Amino acid sequence: MNVESFFSENIKAALKNDPPGAWMPDLPDGCIRLSSGYPDPALVPAEELKEAVARLLDEEQDLPLHYLGSPRIPRLKQQIQKRLAERGICVLEEQLLITSGACQGIDLIARVLLDDKAVVAVESPTYMEALEIFQNYTKRIISIPIDEQGLQTYRLKEMLDERKRTGQTLPRFLYTIPTFQNPTGTTMTNERREHLLELSIEYDFLILEDDAYGELSFDENPVPIKSIDKCGRVLQVGSLSKVVAPGMRIGWIAGESEFIKAFEWFKKDLDHPFAQSSMAVYLENTDFEKRLDLLKDTYRSKCTALIHSMEQFLPESVSWYVPDGGYFVWVRIPGVDTSQLLSQALAEGVSYVPGKYFFLDQNDGTEFLRLSFSYANEKEMIEGIRSLGQLIASSLS
Repeated sequence: MNVESFFSENIKAALKNDPPGAWMPDLPDGCIRLSSGYPDPALVPAEELKEAVARLLDEEQDLPLHYLGSPRIPRLKQQIQKRLAERGICVLEEQLLITSGACQGIDLIARVLLDDKAVVAVESPTYMEALEIFQNYTKRIISIPIDEQGLQTYRLKEMLDERKRTGQTLPRFLYTIPTFQNPTGTTMTNERREHLLELSIEYDFLILEDDAYGELSFDENPVPIKSIDKCGRVLQVGSLSKVVAPGMRIGWIAGESEFIKAFEWFKKDLDHPFAQSSMAVYLENTDFEKRLDLLKDTYRSKCTALIHSMEQFLPESVSWYVPDGGYFVWVRIPGVDTSQLLSQALAEGVSYVPGKYFFLDQNDGTEFLRLSFSYANEKEMIEGIRSLGQLIASSLS
């Protein structure tokens, strides 16, 4: 039997891409995980979540374990609405959809808005899992470079002008991580955020704002693009993965109600009622601002430790952006193919993510790598950077 003959044409095309997660290396035991974009293990509130689950089942018995789930599920939406409002994003109930993590939100948006004729614009570099999702729906993807101030909106305008002048299809939407971007850690300036919104109106496209790290500033949180959107152009995707626990799979889409209705149509009942109701109980009993202060203090300290060790152990030709929040540091090593270097690093017990996976054209990323300061402890990070520095110096010589 020819199994592939039963697949639809768009699925056949999608399966020609690299498999999801191809960028993730097999890690040896005891490896220092500078590759992992995971929360610090000590900051995952396991005991508090355990108490929330116990309280939920004591109070509601079997209700959270049914299809419809707990009556607390609507409360979770209200809790997220409140958190968004505190950041200047005021949405009605019908303008918010709870999703199973941010990636389900991105996938729903792509599923509803993209087809093989649609064009989507992305930052270069960008989040590799978003690239994987978009490539399942269209091959017409345009990259716009970023710098230390985020997306280069003047380059975006040049591209839009050229496509309009030559009669080419304009993007359906632009995907951006404006705040503590993955992988670069950079943050888009307020001036560029305003310019991006102006361009979206002038050239009639939507903005998909991925705000996964928006509350993890080392100082003041930048203003979300969604909070200054007066025309309903922004679809904001958010998540509790980075600030509570990724395994709970709690995310959302905030946008105009007509969009939300369409996304909900295709989401159907692909929910996790037990996880949502458990999270609602956890949030009921958590001083979230206090928790955010703890997260910010911890990640600020860990980022400082990583940067100091890089200054101490990496060769002078190596450069990087210093982030103001989030999880990541983006590194350039001129003359070194970081994919080839990775096997040596893993043999020395250190992991990172090669830069090529964050680019549409992987050749653009050969000299880059992404380091994470969120997961490993400070002692491990210093040891890992010392080993990495020796390997880079050897490669350069």
